[in-house]
This record gives sequence, structure tokens and C-alpha cells, in this order.
Amino acid sequence: MRIDFLGLHAFVAIAERGSFQHAAAHLNLSQTALSHRIRKLEEDLGVKLLSRTTREVSLTQAGIHLLPKVKETIENLSVSLDELRREGRSRQETLAIGCLPTVASGRLPRVLQRFQEQHPDIFVRIYDNSATEIAELVQAGAVEFGITMVAAHRWDFDIELLIKDSFVLVCPENHPLAFEASLSWSDLTEEPLIRISSRAGNRIIIDDALGSRRESLQWRFEAQHIQTAIALVRAGVALTVVPRLSLDTFDERGLKLIALKNPSITRQLGIVSRRGVPLSPLADELRKIIVQTFAGGNASGPEVAVRRSGRS
Repeated sequence: MRIDFLGLHAFVAIAERGSFQHAAAHLNLSQTALSHRIRKLEEDLGVKLLSRTTREVSLTQAGIHLLPKVKETIENLSVSLDELRREGRSRQETLAIGCLPTVASGRLPRVLQRFQEQHPDIFVRIYDNSATEIAELVQAGAVEFGITMVAAHRWDFDIELLIKDSFVLVCPENHPLAFEASLSWSDLTEEPLIRISSRAGNRIIIDDALGSRRESLQWRFEAQHIQTAIALVRAGVALTVVPRLSLDTFDERGLKLIALKNPSITRQLGIVSRRGVPLSPLADELRKIIVQTFAGGNASGPEVAVRRSGRS
């Protein structure tokens, strides 16, 4: 079967923007041409993908089922075409790394600015994914290394510790608890709290550290991302507990960060790579800049830079 890539691309654009008008503008097409592409795609497939009224566009059940598969296919194809283009350029080298989103939006830009000054022609691909996904990328050799939460049980990784990052309570600056220098977890039993999804590594660390005590806390909300939790705190909806480093890119005005104890909970961030597989010269240069950048700024608590592999 001939694959209608133009039609599929039009389908994704409409689904993501919820409007033929906005999708047409994004694709630099007339709405008539866009409608023609969608009609042709639906005729080829023999199913309706979109339900269109005068006010809105929604996905049919077939469209809902198809959308994630098409997006993944387009992304994979885009990556493959990028790789082919780069192969066609003279001597352009590529470096791929994994990085937690909170670090990718916080300290990584400074790191890459320094790296780019030294290597302006290097193409750097950043996988700003979860800790679990980064571990999978490192294990598969898809990235040279990952900046992530360190797991002691990963015997198959070389680990370089960067920092111990403490979890802190975030509340509005006018909240009654905002005037405390530190708090125990038991002080939070009457407070509505926001927790992060169980898929996040930070949530797992908190759950493991608190054990059964976490059930005495009033977890009223669950967010997928820290940005959402902080927005809810600003609105006075509830309080949240996040790693201090994750707030690097937030405007802290109007918020108060309070140390937590009994227990004090920290996460260890580090650079992980496949054990026994040397980094390329470029990756090792980037690694050194990362270590220097983390050594130059204290997130909270003592910083460490201890190498568990044989690299210097």
C-alpha cells in the first residue's frame, strides 16, 4: 500500500492544533488544500479520522487510535532523515546524551554554551527523559552518558556522582508554615499536598524514604510534571515537595522553600555510562564541563564528585 505521508502530516497538524485554520497556517496551506488532503487520506483508509463541526474539530475513535502511532512514525522518520543529512555533511560529528528534564532546563544550558564555544560544529542530541528512560538509552548505547538520578544497584554502569540534592517543601510565602526555618514531615499531616506521578523517580525516592508514614499525609492532587505542581502552589491550592535543584529555572518570588527533616530526603545526581566502554574524546570533554559546572554551584547540601570508574 502506498503511504500518504502528506495526508498523515496534515492529520497530525489538525489533531495537535484542534483547528483546520491553525493547521493550515502551520503547514502553509489553504484550508481547501488541507481539507483535500484529509479527505483523500480518509478515503484511502476507509475510515473517518476527524469529526468536524462549525465550532470545533475532534478525533473519532479511529483517529484517537491512529494518532500516537503516526506521531511516533513521523518522529522516527525525522530522526532517520536528520542522521542521513548529517552523514552527508563534511565531517560533522554527533554527540548524544541523556539528561533529566529539571537539569536540562536548569544547568545544562550553561554547560552546552561552554561546549559550543569550543566545538561550534558539533551536533548535540539531548534526550531530556525520565531516569528510567535515560538508563535504557545508556544501556542500549543510544547515548554516551546520562545525567540522572544514581541507582546503586546498576552494577553495569560507571557512575560519577555530581551532587546531593535535598527535597524541600514549597509553599506560598504568606502561608503559616512559611515562617518556619525547617519542618518535620509530621508537621504536614494536616496540609493538602501535591505529589508527582508514580512514574517519576522523585516520587519513588519519597515513597521509599517515608514508608508507611506516607499514608498519613493528605495527598490531594497528583501532577505529571513539577511545573504543574508549582503552579498549583502559587495559586494557593496545596503544597508540594520537590528536589531543590528542580526549582533552578523557576521564579521563586512569592514562594518559600523549607527544609524537611525526620527524615531528610535527598537524591543523588550523577553521570552514568556503560561500564567498561570508554567515552569518546568529545563526550569526555563535555563530561568535564558538567563536573566543573556542578562543582561551581551548590543546590543544597554538600556536593560530591566521586568517580567510580577508572576514568580520570
